[in-house]
Amino acid sequence: MAETVLKIENVSKRFGDVEAVRNLSIEIGQTEFFALLGPSGSGKTTLLRIIAGLETPDTGAVIIGGQDMTRQPPYNRGLGMVFQDFLLFPHRTVAENILFPLKMQKAPVETQREQLNWVTNLVHLDGLEERYPYQLSGGQKQRVALARGLVARPALLLLDEPLANLDRELRKEMEVEVRQYQLELEIPFVYITHNQEEALTMCDRMAVMNHGQIEQIGPKLELYSHPVSPFVASFVGSANRLAGVLTENNSIFWCDQEISVSVPQGARAGDSLELYIKSERIEFHNPEMAHENRAFLRGILVDVIFKGQYSDYLVEIAPDKIVVVSAAGEQPLAQRQAEVQISWPIASCDCFLSNT
Repeated sequence: MAETVLKIENVSKRFGDVEAVRNLSIEIGQTEFFALLGPSGSGKTTLLRIIAGLETPDTGAVIIGGQDMTRQPPYNRGLGMVFQDFLLFPHRTVAENILFPLKMQKAPVETQREQLNWVTNLVHLDGLEERYPYQLSGGQKQRVALARGLVARPALLLLDEPLANLDRELRKEMEVEVRQYQLELEIPFVYITHNQEEALTMCDRMAVMNHGQIEQIGPKLELYSHPVSPFVASFVGSANRLAGVLTENNSIFWCDQEISVSVPQGARAGDSLELYIKSERIEFHNPEMAHENRAFLRGILVDVIFKGQYSDYLVEIAPDKIVVVSAAGEQPLAQRQAEVQISWPIASCDCFLSNT
């Protein structure tokens, strides 16, 4: 990893009886786009507020640029921050909103002018400097918020679900733009989200959080392809969950059908297993496909949901038991109400000992 800019060491934080963050340690490099991904209540926003200096940890340290900033106020940390709700001043122009951090720092007028020209060009706000927030579109407001976070050229930018209030198409457009800003500036972005598509689109590495702890941390493809827990398997990517008891034949029975599995380490016959299969790894089986090292299920195709570049095929294995198959193009075997057989490479699914 590149030179470390942010180091979080054994940080914990409680609010009454709730342990929001539990003994977390993370290092983030100079040019990284790092995502903290997790559901509501997982602790990700609390951790971001600790990094920003808006909360003080009960234990542990926050090291920024090699200096211990754990007890330093936000304005001494050299960070920028972008919030979900934009938090623009409605009675101030775009330029005044963007320049607010520099005015608080009492930066020289010439510096303010230079930085304003630089950042408005970066985020494509040229010509809008004298408008007010009510005169802007949602995407323009988001760019103003980004520009305000970047105008002081921070060592690190923190983003707290900044795209959550945008419509789907604008959000997808802004995902690409935010990623391009980070690549151009070559400063670390720490991005908070509960949306795994956003995280996978933009980040280099990610940490998946749950109940105040990190379930898994690493490159995004590693978390997507090799989850280490049922929670990560279900939260990162679209996965079908099957459950059953391991037999002597290295298989489970689900909906009265036998499914071959890749046995997790330490599992024995009689143990309960959870099987997670990404929908795009499943195929409609035909006689020309090799049977070796594949698992199979029979069912009835009950619906096809067109999603543009691909479709989701809903295969009913038993009443109220659906397996989703995602595939591009029209599938030759996929006619509604047809009996179908689906299969996938045994090694491509994620299998875990069940905690229940």
